[in-house]
Amino acid sequence: MTSVVELLSALIRIPSVNPDGDPGTGKVGEKACAEFLGDFLRSIGAEVELREVLPDRPNVIGKFPNPGKPRLLFAPHTDTVSVKGMVIDPFSGEVRDGRIWGRGSSDTKGPMASMLWAMKELGSDISNLSHEIWFAGLVGEEAGQQGAAALAAQEKFDFVLAGEPTNLDAVHISKSSNWFTLTMPGVAAHGATPELGENAIYKMADVLRYLRGEIVPELASFKHDILGSPTMNVGIIQGGSKTNIVPDFCTVQVDLRLTPALMRDGWLNTLRQWLNKLWPELQMDELRNMWPLDTPTDLPVMKKLQSVGSKFVGAPWFSDAALFSAAGSPAIAIGPGSIAQAHTKDEFIAVADLESGADFFTRFLRSLK
Repeated sequence: MTSVVELLSALIRIPSVNPDGDPGTGKVGEKACAEFLGDFLRSIGAEVELREVLPDRPNVIGKFPNPGKPRLLFAPHTDTVSVKGMVIDPFSGEVRDGRIWGRGSSDTKGPMASMLWAMKELGSDISNLSHEIWFAGLVGEEAGQQGAAALAAQEKFDFVLAGEPTNLDAVHISKSSNWFTLTMPGVAAHGATPELGENAIYKMADVLRYLRGEIVPELASFKHDILGSPTMNVGIIQGGSKTNIVPDFCTVQVDLRLTPALMRDGWLNTLRQWLNKLWPELQMDELRNMWPLDTPTDLPVMKKLQSVGSKFVGAPWFSDAALFSAAGSPAIAIGPGSIAQAHTKDEFIAVADLESGADFFTRFLRSLK
């Protein structure tokens, strides 16, 4: 590889689409990408291993041994979202009009390539740094965070930089990601005699009116200086089995994003208590319960990032950084490019942004003396 642009183009040409949902292609899974990354890491002096997380979906781990030093991890994810609906070749890696095109160019193979290129630029000097440098290409970030969960359970780090397109700002604070299902029972009856049944959809409609009319305004009353207010979204509703049958069930799936203080205060349990008091028959089941990110800005590594030009910001979205943080490894999300290009039908990253990212991470590593 002669440039970070060439490296990113090669990464884009290796499909690594997350198989969850409708991937839009049969070329799913991260194994081929992990193997490519393993070869690249070996070529620049890292000790490499592939740790299988799911069948044929391994994390790729590279480390530059520096015994006794604090551990610093670069942790982009290797999976991408679906390519369904894309209007460009998702795996071309084409360089055109000052941009590199394809799925993952922004989220998050661009940040990944810039991190790797910085390690290559350091060469043998990487063993003289104040930290032992690790790299992890993580599986499953786009649906479940399985790769980050596995590594966070296996290893502890003194600092983690999760690769995401943040315009090189250090995202040190973000909301939680709490998904849950509400299930309302009913009593089935013939549609011609609905008075003999109990319509679960009508009952759930009362719950939804309460969520929208009472809970959403309640959440809006909490203000965070960086993150703003917590949010709630009802994303899926299902119920009934046939038009002429009174529905005996209705379920909704809810996405709740809480600020760090509300999450620590157990606000989700408070919501559960309110709902159970009003509708004792309503069942609430957690689908995912991800803690918010809240990394202090006065940590020494944060000061190093600031010294090479990064700003401290918050973000409304969830990333692997929060998972590492919850497991005891301070973390941020950071990388070149804009989140506005992530998951789009014509995803790209500007060549200038990618090259700035490689330069930024090179200067950051060199600051660790």
